[in-house]
Amino acid sequence: MRKLLRPVPLVVLATTIALVGLLAYGVASQEPDEGVEDAIAKGRPVAAPTTSLPKLVGGGEGSVADYRGKVVVLNYWASWCKPCRTESPALERFHREIVAKGGTVLGVDVLDVASDARDFVKEFGLTYPMLRDADGSTQRELGVLAYPETFVVDKAGKITAVKRGPVDEAWLRRETEPLL
Repeated sequence: MRKLLRPVPLVVLATTIALVGLLAYGVASQEPDEGVEDAIAKGRPVAAPTTSLPKLVGGGEGSVADYRGKVVVLNYWASWCKPCRTESPALERFHREIVAKGGTVLGVDVLDVASDARDFVKEFGLTYPMLRDADGSTQRELGVLAYPETFVVDKAGKITAVKRGPVDEAWLRRETEPLL
C-alpha cells in the first residue's frame, strides 16, 4: 500500500484518470461526422465544395461555384482508373445532351500526373470542363475514397445525389432530369 502512495504512482494515476475523462468528454460532446449520403438521406442539404482548382487544360482556375444556376454532374476520376475509362464515354454523351438544358458535367482529375490526365481527355474526346485536384483537398471534403465517384449538384449548389463507383446513363438521367 505504501508504494501506491508515493508521488510518482499518484501522478501517473491522476494523469491517466484526467486523460480518460478528457477523452470521454470529447467523444460525448462531438456531433457525429455525417457522410454526404447520410445527410442527403435525412433531407439535410450538403453544399458542394467551392474551392477553386486549376483547370486541367487552358490555364486559369475554376470551381463548382462557377456553375451556380446550372445542374452539375461532378465526377472525380484519375487517368489510371479502369472504371473511369469505362464510364467516360457515357459522361461525354450525357454532357452533350444536358448542356442545352442548363446542365454540365464537370470532371475533377485527382492525384494524377497532369500529362496523363490530358492524354486521357484527348483519348476519349472529352469536351466537358476539367479541373485538377493535385493534392486531393476537395475529395476529402466529400469523403471520396475511390474512383470514380460522382455527385449531382443542383442549381443552388447543393449535392442531391452521390454514386460511389462508375455511373451509367440510366443513373445520370434519374438523378439529373428532375433538376434540369
